[in-house]
Amino acid sequence: MYMSKLFGQTLREKPSEADVTSYQLLLRAGFIRQLGAGIFSYLPLAQRSMMKIMNIMREEINAIGGQEITMPVVHPADIWKETNRWYQIDDSLTRFTDRAGRDMALAMTHEEVIGDLVRNDIRSYRQLPALLYQIQTKWRDEPRPRAGLIRTREFTMKDSYSLDSTWEGLDAQYRAHYQAYFNIFRRCGLPVIAVKSDVGMMGGSMAHEFMFLTPSGEDTLFLCRSCGYSANREVVNFRKPAAAPEDPLPIEKVATPNTTTIEDLANFLNIPKAKTAKAVFMVATMIEGKGEATQHREKFVFAVVRGDMEVNETKLGNAIKAKAMRPAKEAEILAIGAVPGYASPIGISDAALVVIDDAVAHSPNLVMGANEVGYHLQHVNFPRDYTAHLITDIAAPAEGDGCPVCGQPLQIVRGVEVGNIFKLGTRYSDALKAYFLDKDGKSKPVIMGSYGIGVGRLLSCIAEMHNDENGLIWPITVAPFEVHLVSLAGAEEQAEQLYRSLLKAGIEVLYDERDEHAGTKFKDADLIGIPLRITISAKTLKQGAVEFKRRSDASRENTLIPLENVIPTLQAEIAALQAAIAQTVVPEPFRD
Repeated sequence: MYMSKLFGQTLREKPSEADVTSYQLLLRAGFIRQLGAGIFSYLPLAQRSMMKIMNIMREEINAIGGQEITMPVVHPADIWKETNRWYQIDDSLTRFTDRAGRDMALAMTHEEVIGDLVRNDIRSYRQLPALLYQIQTKWRDEPRPRAGLIRTREFTMKDSYSLDSTWEGLDAQYRAHYQAYFNIFRRCGLPVIAVKSDVGMMGGSMAHEFMFLTPSGEDTLFLCRSCGYSANREVVNFRKPAAAPEDPLPIEKVATPNTTTIEDLANFLNIPKAKTAKAVFMVATMIEGKGEATQHREKFVFAVVRGDMEVNETKLGNAIKAKAMRPAKEAEILAIGAVPGYASPIGISDAALVVIDDAVAHSPNLVMGANEVGYHLQHVNFPRDYTAHLITDIAAPAEGDGCPVCGQPLQIVRGVEVGNIFKLGTRYSDALKAYFLDKDGKSKPVIMGSYGIGVGRLLSCIAEMHNDENGLIWPITVAPFEVHLVSLAGAEEQAEQLYRSLLKAGIEVLYDERDEHAGTKFKDADLIGIPLRITISAKTLKQGAVEFKRRSDASRENTLIPLENVIPTLQAEIAALQAAIAQTVVPEPFRD
């Protein structure tokens, strides 16, 4: 490819809208351009890299039995209504009507479409197991797109769907994807970890997210460096410090002026925060009914955790099966008989759903609010003094809390989700009546799994990982080109001959033959980040050679290679870079 013909210019200045390194560099290097919020065009350099990423995906999913298909981007609403997700999902699912007035949706995922294919094409257990996948456009109307390609509204995704007749079959396909995903990310030069995660709107019995660890990540993860336990904040478990056993004492009302926070209360009474209870007020949106009769009803939720802990809203929402939650307003809190800053479940309205953390239930003689300004209650005990609708784990750990497996301190890190896998079970096949006949002639629902990787997000994370102060440094497996050939004054004819020889040898080359200063060419080469660079000039030709440099080796001086050795040297370098990537593709122990 001639650089003068390449569509997309490099930018010298940092774009004002770019908020993370990868976004800045992909814009500046001419890989992407933004059309609207969370909507991007992928220019030729990005398209070449993305095609390589997609081909790696194809190879790995084909290797575990995948068959590639393409499903529609526009869906009739009927199939979404059958699974009830039409009524459950918020405005991130874009709904519209066609010219005939029929309800339609833009695809944010394809479980419904797969279910429809299965119920029309799968009849017998003899057709199972099966694995279908596609690399297709998705649309999800994110309320807050950010970080360039990290969180967009329109994106390309590899999504695969396993179909099985047994739960053991689902386990096997799930684990096959687990390993295939590690293979994909490692072949792309991206280190990831797998963490347990919330099933969210997808539903099912198990989910893992594949995380690229970076300070700019939007997900909070908890890791145990001792035993390898890992989980997203949404589902993380931890060893809660047990309260010391005590005999219940009589409840006592005490004056506690100006103590609306746990910190103030603990200091005022000279007690540890673990001897207090923290009230958190939420309003949950609950879904009732199905189909056209589906209704969204708000329910006040009074959550209680120990004062040394915080509420995990995802755990709380899952525990009460809420579609969404928001903080309660002061008027709503007062309406149930509670007083902000001095609240407890004692004496509040029956309209509130009381959920307490299991640590609260097992902690004697806690201090709670008296639902009166300036007063708290000492020696509050459950269930003597109040009741709850639900007792469960709704607490979030802090840095250093005990690992649930080995008890060693948990570490908090940030990460970006680059892939996910779900055990869907029969949720969609039951809803869509996607049944098959087993060996005994009995009708059973197909058991499904769903597995996704965002292509653009993966590209962005690779860029976030592989860069320096001068620009991008692409791994050889996903680089838009393998070699960047730079021609300087006085070597135009020999450079053209070398370019054609490289192409004939099957080497991918970006050829900078532009009439620009050497400094401009070198800055652009560093910014674009192609792994290997060859520079040919009048000076090098006097020595019958070219200058060679690896982009990843910023400190090393350029080396001279005789002209006759250029092709074998480059072939050897490319093979060495590919071999280094291949050595990272190793079996990964499955962590459930």
